[in-house]
Amino acid sequence: MSTQSCVPPQYAPSSKALQSTSSSLLSLTFRPHAWLCAFARSSILTVLDEAITIGHLTISDNDGTHHYGQYSKGGNNVHFKVVNDNFWLRIMLSGDLGFSEAYMIGDVEVADLRGAMNLWLENQNGMEATLSSIVSKISSAVSGLYNGILGQTQSQARLNVIASYDQSNELFKAFLSKEMMYSCALWDSPEGGVRGDLESGPTPGDLESAQLRKIHHVLRKARVRPGDRILEFGSGWGGLAIEAARSFGCEVDTLTLSIEQKKLAEERIKEAGLESRIRVHLLDYREIPAEFEKSFDAFVSIEMLEHVGSKYYSLYFKLVDFALKSSRGTVVISASTFPESRYTGYQAEDFMRKYMWPNSCLPSATALITAAQTGSQGRFTLEGVENHAAHYPRTLREWGRRLEANLTQDLVSRDYPALRDRSDYDAFKRKWQYLFAYAGAGFAKGYITCHMLTFIRQNDTPEACD
Repeated sequence: MSTQSCVPPQYAPSSKALQSTSSSLLSLTFRPHAWLCAFARSSILTVLDEAITIGHLTISDNDGTHHYGQYSKGGNNVHFKVVNDNFWLRIMLSGDLGFSEAYMIGDVEVADLRGAMNLWLENQNGMEATLSSIVSKISSAVSGLYNGILGQTQSQARLNVIASYDQSNELFKAFLSKEMMYSCALWDSPEGGVRGDLESGPTPGDLESAQLRKIHHVLRKARVRPGDRILEFGSGWGGLAIEAARSFGCEVDTLTLSIEQKKLAEERIKEAGLESRIRVHLLDYREIPAEFEKSFDAFVSIEMLEHVGSKYYSLYFKLVDFALKSSRGTVVISASTFPESRYTGYQAEDFMRKYMWPNSCLPSATALITAAQTGSQGRFTLEGVENHAAHYPRTLREWGRRLEANLTQDLVSRDYPALRDRSDYDAFKRKWQYLFAYAGAGFAKGYITCHMLTFIRQNDTPEACD
């Protein structure tokens, strides 16, 4: 494909991706790192020449500027500036994970991160198919050398640092709503719907309104009444538990594995005067006590199932069945999910699994429904299925705006002194910027979804017919 016809008139035509590659590689024979970078660069530029069919990509590095795809005024025109040649190695050997690492540590600068994510997803099949064929031929030969060159470098040490520092309450206060709900909000006409921030601009309180709507929607689906007892897996910072007790008159037992979350949740519960109605347990869901048996009128869990793993889905629902009362029990769960066509029960390492939620795995709606029936031995009836994926991109945009406005180096370095180093802090902040763009594009393009499932049971033992 000729690139000359695909660039805007003010750009000079790009050179061929492999022009002068042979002579360049020969000149680097005794410099393995430079040789690998040059090889990766030439391979990737060749892939892009064939794979970018939607949108337009400009790549600038020390060797020049190259253009791929079809430029259009007002279209998705993305510009990468390669700052460090390690960028090419990361992309060749780790694909989108490598790109995320290069972005976080500053090996590449991206003017429009969301546009870059859209470009990747829209051209993913072509890039993955072509790049994987190249990588499979050379990765085994060069990966050992690659690890030797990059494995213990300063940039790798920085990536190790930012992979760990994500449990600061101050960090989450900087971008979450006042309720501190770390999950998809539900947008409606008062906030202009799922695109209100883009069409009329966000206004103060939008996120709080949408998150409160989500909490109330979940509790209404759970059919709770004053005096009901709720079990929650995944406390967060107590937002749902507080609202269930304050506005619905319920008692709540909520589980978390985070000491920091438990501490702040209990502070907020005390401030609300609800200590007698809410108990926060530092407890794995698999260790719920015997006295929980048939003690709860409703069960809720909001975006915690992503951390359970397919091996334990049936056990998860078996324990929910164990804890619910024999009649009128209701289960409401919400989780980020894979579409059925992409779900395998196994998830390869990617940005999310390595830098955000280690060992996490997205379920599919069908996998959860099947596990619910198995775990409850058929005692749960599927009452409703909702897909909230359309609401997630705006939620992520709002988080991104608040992060930019509120997060400071001084704020997070109180919890993590290592982030007093400016380079480490910048990489840490770019990790969160990358998350919001990466996930936002995934939900918008249908690459990932967000399902809320409701199960009910009227009675464990069917009533006799008259």
